[in-house]
Amino acid sequence: MDLDVVNMFIIAGGTLAIPILAFVASFLLWPAALIKVYHWYWRRRLGMQVDFAEYEGYRFCYSHRGNPGTRPSVLMLHGFSAHKDMWLGVVKFLPKNVHLVCVDMPGHEGTTRTSAVDYSIEGQVKRIHQFVKSIGLNKKPFHLIGTSMGGSVAGVYAARHPSDLCGVTLICPAGLEYPTESKFVQHLRELEKTQNSDGIPLIPSTPEEMEEMLKLCSYVRFKIPKQILQGLVDVRIPNNDFYRECFMELVGEKSRHSLHENMNLISTPLQVIWGKNDQVLDVSGASVLAKAIPGSQVHLLDNCGHSVVMERPRKSAQLIMDFIIAQQNAGINSTKKLS
Repeated sequence: MDLDVVNMFIIAGGTLAIPILAFVASFLLWPAALIKVYHWYWRRRLGMQVDFAEYEGYRFCYSHRGNPGTRPSVLMLHGFSAHKDMWLGVVKFLPKNVHLVCVDMPGHEGTTRTSAVDYSIEGQVKRIHQFVKSIGLNKKPFHLIGTSMGGSVAGVYAARHPSDLCGVTLICPAGLEYPTESKFVQHLRELEKTQNSDGIPLIPSTPEEMEEMLKLCSYVRFKIPKQILQGLVDVRIPNNDFYRECFMELVGEKSRHSLHENMNLISTPLQVIWGKNDQVLDVSGASVLAKAIPGSQVHLLDNCGHSVVMERPRKSAQLIMDFIIAQQNAGINSTKKLS
């Protein structure tokens, strides 16, 4: 074989080897960095841009895609100890002509971390309303989506600011009195007796605890490499003291049943999505909302746990868009009748 050809193969092989070796090294040595790169890559691929907004010195971090148009804008509120990127799986299946906004909740990721008063449900509702005003999202009614903790915030927001919204979707929301208590809630009652804030299953500090948390939140069982589990833990550990403070505020008397106490005030069209196999917040909560808010639309998903948007992103996106379109069509028909 010609020497030049041999050299060409060696150079080509070396060029390919460099990114492969870099990936392997990152996977083994810096899994947390790899996870951040992964989120950056998917935001970029899906056209989501990260921005900041300020309200009287308080800074919100959010990602967004598109501009307000004929469809209502959509604001998404994530759950406890998560961040705006948890919605990327759903964003992938939403139409590109819909204006989407995903915000980091108070104290989470890039949004300002202050004190416990902002981490209560009422405190978070106040902050999210400030965010909405700061980016002018309420210039016309928008659709609000929240999951878990974010679901409780979204529900109370709908009760407090109905004129801001054209619809609300609650996914496995916290803040209710559930007819059937999940094992997780029962475990919390035991922790409450002992005043032990170190044994909260949603605040892992080891790869093993992270694996248990994922099993708790998901019906589908994923075999996740230990390096990735370690990376997930590494990302969270610097925030664990904040997570404990936030969690204790959420389960305190002021916030524990915030949604339940305000659900009768919700007049906005309501959609409820829940995984039938939710081990964190029992699916019986869906019937509580359906009974309290006549006309609400309820979807119970088979073979799905608490992490609905992670386990069933395509189905979630489909249900959300079907609901938004149905509400928009109902509004158009109502306007025609009046005219």
